[in-house]
Amino acid sequence: MDEVGLGKQLQNARIKAGLTQQTLCQKADISYSTLAKIERGAIKAPSIFTIQRIASVLGVSLNELLGLQSAGTPSLPPIVPKKISTSGIRFVYFDVNGCLVRFFHRALTRMSDEFHAAQNTVEAAFWHYNDAVCKGDITLEEFNAHLAEALQTPEIDWTKYYMEEVEPITQMHELVKWASEHYHIGLLSNIMPGFINEMIERDLIPDVHYDTILDSSQVGAIKPEKIMYEEAQSRSNCQPNEILLVDDSRTNVMAAEKQGWKVLWFDDYRPEEGIGRIKKALEFED
Repeated sequence: MDEVGLGKQLQNARIKAGLTQQTLCQKADISYSTLAKIERGAIKAPSIFTIQRIASVLGVSLNELLGLQSAGTPSLPPIVPKKISTSGIRFVYFDVNGCLVRFFHRALTRMSDEFHAAQNTVEAAFWHYNDAVCKGDITLEEFNAHLAEALQTPEIDWTKYYMEEVEPITQMHELVKWASEHYHIGLLSNIMPGFINEMIERDLIPDVHYDTILDSSQVGAIKPEKIMYEEAQSRSNCQPNEILLVDDSRTNVMAAEKQGWKVLWFDDYRPEEGIGRIKKALEFED
C-alpha cells in the first residue's frame, strides 16, 4: 500500500471509530501535524510505531489498518526494540527553546525597532507575561493584548514574530532524528499554546515520532516546577535514572537532577560540544 492509500485507509478507520483528528491525536499521543500528514499521504514512510499506536486506539490490528487481511499475506516486519545506553538511559527528553531552536531575542529586537520602543520596555513586557501564557493561565490572545498595550500599538501577533525570527539548530535536528531511531524520545518544553505543532509544520523542529510531548500550556505548569517532571516521568514509563533531560536552563537541569534524572546542560552557541556529550551519554552496545 502506498502512502496515499494508507492515509485513506487510516482516515476511513478513524471516521468509522467516530473520532476526530484531534481526539485521535490525544488518545494516541501523537502530534496533530503528524496525523494530518499521514492522512493526506504526505509522509512517505510513517513510523511503524506511530501506525501501531493509532491502530491500538482505533481498536484494530495493524494488518486490518494496513489492509493486509487476506490469507497468506506476509506478516509485518518485527518492531525493533529501542536501545538502552551503557549508562542505563532508555528515554530522552529534549527542551525546545535553546536546544532545538536558538532563542527568540531577535524577535524582541525586531519589535523594538518596528514599534520605536526601548529594548528594555519590550523585554519587560514580554517576560512579565511569558510564564502566565506558558502555564495556560492566560490565553495567547490575552498575552498579545498585554504586549500591544505596553508597546502602545492597537494589536500585535507574537506568534508571527517568533516563527519568523527563531532559528533552527540544524545539528541538533540531526541528533534528534538519530535519537528517535534508537531511543524513546519526547519534548519537555515551557512554550506557548499551539507553538509546537506550528514549529513542526514549519520544519523549525524535527518532524519525527515523539513518544510524548509535554507542552507546559497544556500541563498547566512550567519547568522547574516539580509537577512537570512527575508528569514527564509518568508518561515515559521509566525509572528516574533511566531518563535523560537535555535543556539549556541550569535551573531546569538541576530540578530534574533532584528527581533522580540524568541531565545534560546544552549551550546553543556551542552545539557541537553539546551534541558530543549527548552522543557519549547515549552510547550503546550493538
